[in-house]
Amino acid sequence: MYDFAVIWEWVEFAVRWTHVITAIAWIGSSFYFIALDLGLHRDRNLASGADGEEWQVHGGGFYHIQKYLVAPAAMPSDLIWFKWESYMTWLSGFTMLVLVYYLGAEFYLVDPNVMELQTWQAIAISMASLAFGWIAYNTLCKVFVNANQTVLMVALFGVLVGMSLFYTHVFSGRAALLHLGAFTATIMSANVFFIIMPNQRIVVADLQAGRKPDPKYGKIAKQRSTHNNYLTLPVLFLMLSNHYPLAFATPYNWAIASLVFLMGVTIRHWFNTRHARKGAPYWTWAATAILMLLIAWLSSIRHEPVEEQAALKDQALVYASAPGFEDVTSIVMGRCSMCHAEEPAWEGLHWAPKGVKLETPEQIAHEARRIYVQAGLTHAMPPANLSYIEPQERQAIVRWFEGAAASGTDS
Repeated sequence: MYDFAVIWEWVEFAVRWTHVITAIAWIGSSFYFIALDLGLHRDRNLASGADGEEWQVHGGGFYHIQKYLVAPAAMPSDLIWFKWESYMTWLSGFTMLVLVYYLGAEFYLVDPNVMELQTWQAIAISMASLAFGWIAYNTLCKVFVNANQTVLMVALFGVLVGMSLFYTHVFSGRAALLHLGAFTATIMSANVFFIIMPNQRIVVADLQAGRKPDPKYGKIAKQRSTHNNYLTLPVLFLMLSNHYPLAFATPYNWAIASLVFLMGVTIRHWFNTRHARKGAPYWTWAATAILMLLIAWLSSIRHEPVEEQAALKDQALVYASAPGFEDVTSIVMGRCSMCHAEEPAWEGLHWAPKGVKLETPEQIAHEARRIYVQAGLTHAMPPANLSYIEPQERQAIVRWFEGAAASGTDS
């Protein structure tokens, strides 16, 4: 039988690649249309009746683009809809959440040092929190419908800070920041599915029926699209954060995540102001730099290491009980723990890569699949084989993991 771990790695890779591809398509079109809308010349009396126009050049050609404030006089026969990029980004992202954090809850979602949770409890909290995100945000939009949009964004920021605290006190640090990103991405995709697309369908139906569309539907859709514009960059940071322990494995990870949302605002405000030809708010550069320095400072505050839980359970116990585990523990401690430690001994390395620590048998058992893939099946670790791991040692890791996997299947 072909190695299940290899198949699993490629399934994750394929889904992750799909997620990245669709996210690029969604973010690209979203940023483009916001920039286009802000840059339209609306001071011209256009014969077509359009609200504004802009000339652009790209790829050796010139483009003449016009926007209708509500809708054109008649329904175009070749109208292009932008929706699948959003839907597929969310669906592929949720699939990744299932593959990595739900099916691997024991390793990546639940941290007994944060909160003792059963797998089903952690998954239920995760799914309920995503639904809560949309309900809370949509409620805020309705409550503050006639208020200044800055007030609405401040209220939303309060919700995001609250969720940062919630996630970091329920899940592992890695899962907490990832979930905050998924929480925000769910709001963004739900904006498209529940608000933007239905409103556009109402306008299209009115056109087809010969009625004059109500401009409120377009205004609401634009509002939600603008919110998505400001939330995009923080989501990207949070999705990448699981690669950087300084972001997720610190006692102030909730504050770091919260400040990232402010950075998203300052960065997008610079671009949006420039696209609208309203000057160059260079203060946003300074604000972004200060926020980044504050984040870096928060990440570097030393804290007492948390004692590892002595007890192993479920799959980790299977790996720890398998024949060859003692030999693998010796190999990993000798070849890997100088870097993968609370205080790495390797010169120039100040924290464990990706936050993975391999100093105890318990830690090694919890990281069994990573060790197998990174140092057994492939030669990815140690980098450039700097610790001179021998071929027979890699074979010992493979025999141990596959033996454990087989015994786990048999049981």
